[in-house]
Amino acid sequence: MDPRTWEAPLAAILAALWLIVMLRANGTYWLGRLAARGAESTRASRLMTTPGYTRAVDRINSWGAPAVTLSFLTIGVQTLVNFAAGATRMPLRRYLPAVALGCVAWACIYGTVGFISLEALLVLWQRSPVLTVVLGTLLVGAFVGFVVWRVREGRAGRVRVGPRSGSSRTPRRRPSS
Repeated sequence: MDPRTWEAPLAAILAALWLIVMLRANGTYWLGRLAARGAESTRASRLMTTPGYTRAVDRINSWGAPAVTLSFLTIGVQTLVNFAAGATRMPLRRYLPAVALGCVAWACIYGTVGFISLEALLVLWQRSPVLTVVLGTLLVGAFVGFVVWRVREGRAGRVRVGPRSGSSRTPRRRPSS
């Protein structure tokens, strides 16, 4: 599985990986759009017309492109992010550059470090399956611990930060006409 043993130049391998992940990511985006379109004829359509949902969609469409790009640096998140981008109908003028850049990053990582890591994991498994499982469990535990810590820190930060002076916690109501 090492790309050095493939009978193709590295640039061709990376281009092929980029094309494969572009097709998959864009297919997932369009499945998200289809799912949202199908939801319009269900009870969910009431939720999809609320002001809160509309604001959330606007935020995702405005700021979601970096999330699309960065999702390719993770494991298991790309599909959800691309589906959500489609479901919220992220404009293609924002989505396509973001997904293309993310796919470049993914292809480079997978075509180089990814293969080396997989090869190292297979060698470790052949020598000591128990050590492989223990190390994998430790890595997953460390990742989960980090996520829990970040979530708690984020919540604690929101609690510590009070409202700005002169502002009110309750929204102002417009005078009725």
